[in-house]
Amino acid sequence: MSQLIWNGLFVGSFYALVALGYSMVYGVIKLLNFAHGDLYMLGAFSGFAMLGAMGGLVKSSSLVALFVVLILTMVATGLSGVVIERIAYRPLRGAPRLSLLITAVGASFALEYGTRIVAGPNPKVYPVRLDGTSLNVLGARITWQQIALMAVSVVLMVALNVLITRTRQGRAMRAIALDPKACLLMGIDVDKVISRTFFIGSALAGAAGVMAGGYYGKIDFLMGFIIGLKAFTAAVIGGIGNIPGTMLGGLLLGLLESFGTHFVGGQWRDVFAFGFLILFLTVRPTGLLGERVTERV
Repeated sequence: MSQLIWNGLFVGSFYALVALGYSMVYGVIKLLNFAHGDLYMLGAFSGFAMLGAMGGLVKSSSLVALFVVLILTMVATGLSGVVIERIAYRPLRGAPRLSLLITAVGASFALEYGTRIVAGPNPKVYPVRLDGTSLNVLGARITWQQIALMAVSVVLMVALNVLITRTRQGRAMRAIALDPKACLLMGIDVDKVISRTFFIGSALAGAAGVMAGGYYGKIDFLMGFIIGLKAFTAAVIGGIGNIPGTMLGGLLLGLLESFGTHFVGGQWRDVFAFGFLILFLTVRPTGLLGERVTERV
């Protein structure tokens, strides 16, 4: 039982990091950024390229090298998110939502198949594979590498929550979520705040991509599709637009998959997760912690 709980929390931390970007963007500009999962994939491939360029340093100190690459990848994917927002979404901000959704799908395919052209269609083996000696904690086998990755995820999520709730930038984000026109009249640079929102959310997705590549050891250009759907599921379960709820939703989804895989088999994992989403939405459509964003007209 304890092993299932740990496995679920570990995988759920990846889901939560990616889901936070979905939730932030939706909370601020009411956009479901379906290209967000592919920024996770882009982060994994960026880390792959950087680790390959580092060569011998990776072999001598793999965990340290992975953390250095993780920071650089967060910057790279954050900037990629800003570029996507500037080119694909900002010109259509006043357009009907269907236009934005179609554009998001197009951006997703552009990232996927652009990466396929550059990196090739075949899966890549990550230069770093985080496996090592394990500890026995309450009957669960836990490695130091898992603890380190889990700690990084928790630090990033806590830092984001502090940013949203305690800083001037966070207040600007929450204000734009309520009324962007009033924010313009109050002197807030709405475009700049939205770009920063995309940067932060994309950086978190990139960090999750690097950590997943280092842990699972294999990446491919379609890996962002399913994780994007899972992250969206996590955001909806927790309450899309609600940052603490999104974190909780990611962890809960990881636990559901862990227990579902154990009891009904690995081939039913995705069916179990998305089936739970359907059942959950019939009972509480606003998510666990409610939807704190307001509907604008």
